[in-house]
Amino acid sequence: MSLDRYFTLGNSGLRISRLALGTMTFGTDWGWGADKETARALFDAYVDAGGNLIDTADLYTNGISEQWIGEFVKERGLRDRMVITTKFSFSADPATPTPAATGARTSCARSRDP
Repeated sequence: MSLDRYFTLGNSGLRISRLALGTMTFGTDWGWGADKETARALFDAYVDAGGNLIDTADLYTNGISEQWIGEFVKERGLRDRMVITTKFSFSADPATPTPAATGARTSCARSRDP
């Protein structure tokens, strides 16, 4: 993928590929999805084609997706070349008294940062 196939993400200065790799199915903890070997092959094919934007979340397959993406990026030495977007929805800990508010508190805290 040549640089003309990348675009700048807003005013961030980040140059990202036009297609993102979604990783919701990286892991089999939900009883379906890609095993580690298959996930690695998908990741490698995406990166080899010039992709650099990964979409994941903390609860995708109980955190396995994020763990594997971290491993794959580290193994290939891509830390400074990848843009990883992650999100969270609610606390996976049933003991958290206000799981739905977790995201709101974090968003508010981040929005106050200079």
